[in-house]
Amino acid sequence: MNPCEATIVELQAAMSAGALTSVELTRAFVRRIETYDRSGPRLNSVLEVNPDAIETAEALDRERAAGRSRGLLHGVPVLLKDNIATADRLHTSAGSLALADCIAPRDAFLVTRLRAAGAVILGKANMTEWANYMTTDMPAGYSSRGGQVVNPYDPRLTPGGSSSGSAVAVAAALCTVAVGTETSGSILSPAHHNSVVGIKPTVGLVSRDGIVPIAASQDTAGPFARTVEDAAILLTAMTGADRRDRATRASRAYAPPDYRRFLDARRLEGLRLGVPRAVFFEGVNAAELPVVEGALRALADLGATLIDPADIATAREVADFRSDVMLYEFKRDLNRYLRALGAGTPVRSLRDVIRFNEGRPREMLRFGQMRLLAAHATSGLSTSAYAHSRDEDIRLSRTDGIDPVLERERLDALVFAGRAGAAIGAKAGYPSVIVPAGYAREGAPVGLTFLGRAWSEPVLLRLAHAFERATLHRRTPAAVAGEGITPGPRTASSSPSP
Repeated sequence: MNPCEATIVELQAAMSAGALTSVELTRAFVRRIETYDRSGPRLNSVLEVNPDAIETAEALDRERAAGRSRGLLHGVPVLLKDNIATADRLHTSAGSLALADCIAPRDAFLVTRLRAAGAVILGKANMTEWANYMTTDMPAGYSSRGGQVVNPYDPRLTPGGSSSGSAVAVAAALCTVAVGTETSGSILSPAHHNSVVGIKPTVGLVSRDGIVPIAASQDTAGPFARTVEDAAILLTAMTGADRRDRATRASRAYAPPDYRRFLDARRLEGLRLGVPRAVFFEGVNAAELPVVEGALRALADLGATLIDPADIATAREVADFRSDVMLYEFKRDLNRYLRALGAGTPVRSLRDVIRFNEGRPREMLRFGQMRLLAAHATSGLSTSAYAHSRDEDIRLSRTDGIDPVLERERLDALVFAGRAGAAIGAKAGYPSVIVPAGYAREGAPVGLTFLGRAWSEPVLLRLAHAFERATLHRRTPAAVAGEGITPGPRTASSSPSP
């Protein structure tokens, strides 16, 4: 067993048997980061390794030796996207030089949960700067602090955005699991492009406390993993009601003690899945379409009833409507976050960030800061412009969009190609789970996304797990193919997202 590529259950078995320690595992990942991220293919997915990681692993090994285990994450290294605060010697910068020296005053709530579960915080993952909300022309996976993240399947492929580093690190086995964030596609996009599992939870299932924000109405953190089971284990550890995030109060009624209990690789009889082809399949390129159609056939072979098409009446309107929700909420939410940092940062507001960038045009304005400027020009959430955008987002995504088709066709979930349903799911605040579905002829990864009602993570995980176990599509990326299967030929594509 290569411990860097092992599942969480396999790692726990090895550590319980005395065949592996958390220190050995953590050191193996640090070496692998040096081999593949810092040199070799230079994936550039890890911004910094936690200088306290080995010490943490040693303490957890001592706990295990004393007969104490905190659960399935005990001693398991986890990477965090660089917009998730840690009160240690790691920095939290959202990929920006403006926050490059920032040490957060306290852990994000989800980090507190992960530490309590026994996870080793291995380091911070590179990302699209400001979660791709700095400008309209920022390449997916680029940050002024960390440079460009590279897709391990082919450097000419996009790594997806904005949780690029988290997904690439998982794909290349630089960590066991990782945490990303999404406002609209930032988990689904990199999972799709890097052939890993990603979970974009219901807004409110995972606390946003201590996470550099874009928009509170859509922001969430979520897991990346190489298997659905590992993603479910990480999600379980991340959830919990947080007094600093009121949206999590509702999760008390819906978050189970263990998401693994919903994983069932048996057939899917009795489950009804809708395929929204109109508009959502327009962006599926010719090379990816056979993979998607094959995935749909696999679901049918598993016994699921496919309603195809099950079109969403507002699909075109969602695509065409220009919502200003993120612009308005970004200014409010980022200003709140920066003020809470206190003396730990030289920038205390969005205005300060803009001025910092203007003072370093060669470093900071390579792609401009159009979105930062537009957000700064907004005048508060009490305006009619914001209210109209928010009302329309809810109407188009939920009220007249997803909800009616789910009810009309009695569907358990909708199925999308890749990240095609990211925007409508994000506006609704609904969960999605994406799983590897295969590879286009040129070797580009293709994902399959299941989207459902709020709090429907259990059924989405069941669907993703059954599909994964029946198809076993995921294979080792070309950048680290010496330890796995070499993918086929290559192509290029792009789909940056916030």
